[in-house]
Amino acid sequence: MVMWVFGYGSLIWKSGFQYDDRVVGFIKNYRRVFYQGLLPPSILTFFNVKQSQLIIMFIAGSTDHRGTPEYPGRTVTLEPAEGEVCWGVAYKISRKEDQEVALTYLEVREKQYDKKAYVDFFTEPSASSPAITGVMLYIASPDKANKNYLGPATVEEIAKQIVNAEGPSGPNRDYLFNLEKTLLEMGCKDEHVIKIADHARKLISGVENGKLD
Repeated sequence: MVMWVFGYGSLIWKSGFQYDDRVVGFIKNYRRVFYQGLLPPSILTFFNVKQSQLIIMFIAGSTDHRGTPEYPGRTVTLEPAEGEVCWGVAYKISRKEDQEVALTYLEVREKQYDKKAYVDFFTEPSASSPAITGVMLYIASPDKANKNYLGPATVEEIAKQIVNAEGPSGPNRDYLFNLEKTLLEMGCKDEHVIKIADHARKLISGVENGKLD
């Protein structure tokens, strides 16, 4: 049985697993939001017997661990939003051994994303029927059990937090700008992401010019 995985954050440009096909498209009734926290990771290693690889992974809100406890960064999650769409990519994984490795990898990589869902995936805005059904995705929910969930804030507050956050993998702003760039290359203008990125650039420019908003 074929497995499909939906990526809407760093998974878009950094899958980290073997796949047979990558399809650009969207899911319905969800929107992408910068509500999940990024904290320093712990480290996990496991051995991929099939491919004879030692895999070292950082466990955090995402693989881009770009914050500290004092200045946690932010990454995207999904929240229900009737009538809205979220663009991303669906990865097709056919071979059983590749599926097992991908699931092991994702369960670690998305460890702080406490919900898993299976959704319909569309490739054409005018289509009434999905191109693919049963596509798996991970969501960081506002449940109390998710200790890294930061929740809503103003565009200005989120941008400032991202600009100030930096960890072992570098600045949190790199995650933001990579996401914006990748989505635009796909033809997706995500207003939430663009507004935060625009304000982040203003803050960075202000710092470079000796001013801080």
